Amino acid sequence: MRSKILLSSLFAAATLMTVAGCSSNQAVRTTDGKTIVTDGKPEVDSDTGLVSYKNAQTGKTEQINQNQVKDMSELDN
Repeated sequence: MRSKILLSSLFAAATLMTVAGCSSNQAVRTTDGKTIVTDGKPEVDSDTGLVSYKNAQTGKTEQINQNQVKDMSELDN
């Protein structure tokens, strides 16, 4: 019984680490020349035209107007 719990716990931890490893930082370059590093992939709301992202430096969720974004690219972690 104890070995089943241990095995299940190890499997759950490995799965969680695998899923967490899929989320990579992104670089958002703005039209005014700034680069914002995000924690994970930004989400684009086509209704409002806003790009929501979690700022990797501050940890806060922020938004920027889509017309202020020059490009977005994945960073090597």
